[in-house]
Amino acid sequence: MKITFLGTGTSQGIPIIGSKHPVCLSKNPKDKRLRVSILVEWSDYTYVVDCGPDFRYQMLRAKCDKIDGIVFTHEHSDHVLGLDDIRPFYFRQGDISIYAHKRVLKALYKRFDYIFSTENKYPGAPTVITNRIKKKPFMLNDLEVVPINGKHNKLQVFGYRFNDFAYLTDMKTVKDKEVKKLKGVKVLVVNALRIKPHQSHFNLEEALQFINKVNPEKAYLTHISHLLGFHKDVEKSLPEHVFLAYDGLRLTI
Repeated sequence: MKITFLGTGTSQGIPIIGSKHPVCLSKNPKDKRLRVSILVEWSDYTYVVDCGPDFRYQMLRAKCDKIDGIVFTHEHSDHVLGLDDIRPFYFRQGDISIYAHKRVLKALYKRFDYIFSTENKYPGAPTVITNRIKKKPFMLNDLEVVPINGKHNKLQVFGYRFNDFAYLTDMKTVKDKEVKKLKGVKVLVVNALRIKPHQSHFNLEEALQFINKVNPEKAYLTHISHLLGFHKDVEKSLPEHVFLAYDGLRLTI
């Protein structure tokens, strides 16, 4: 299985428009972060987890010319706004499968009504095949995926376990029964927004505590704001098995 970090930033990305913060002015490419998303590949299958407003550029940068579907964590703009940009894939491949909680599907119907329209549909609009994710495992082709239920402040969000790899973003609380579903993962990705506490995201301390609970072989931090600090400085401060993810990072598991 191959994992590509398409984006590792928070909802505004880094640099933030108009910001004079030192991290936003950094010339280190690892400090430049698009909105959070990953590409998951195995056998001949390619899936994206979330498609935010940077989706088009992320696909071009990753040289991705085929996707088998998109799996959504939740419905916030930085995770869904790129849905219209599946059109090139749709024109080549036909209908594109999407997977999401029923509440997220409802939000997508409202925001992208022209995509889901069944009457007088605009001919340039893509068509999707909707798949509702519940709390039980589901299949992506030949791979079983385990949803990990959590809270983003008060909003329900899903993380996902793909065999030995697990991806959680926008988490603030995860119950112990959900943590048990992560036992045995080799690589864990989890959000770490900043140093100071935040009402709806793990800060760095909470992320490291969560990593210790799960006890993976390796862990990577994502959904990072400029307030976490410079990549090179934060990386030096982390435990030896924990790393700061960056845009374009590729893992083989």
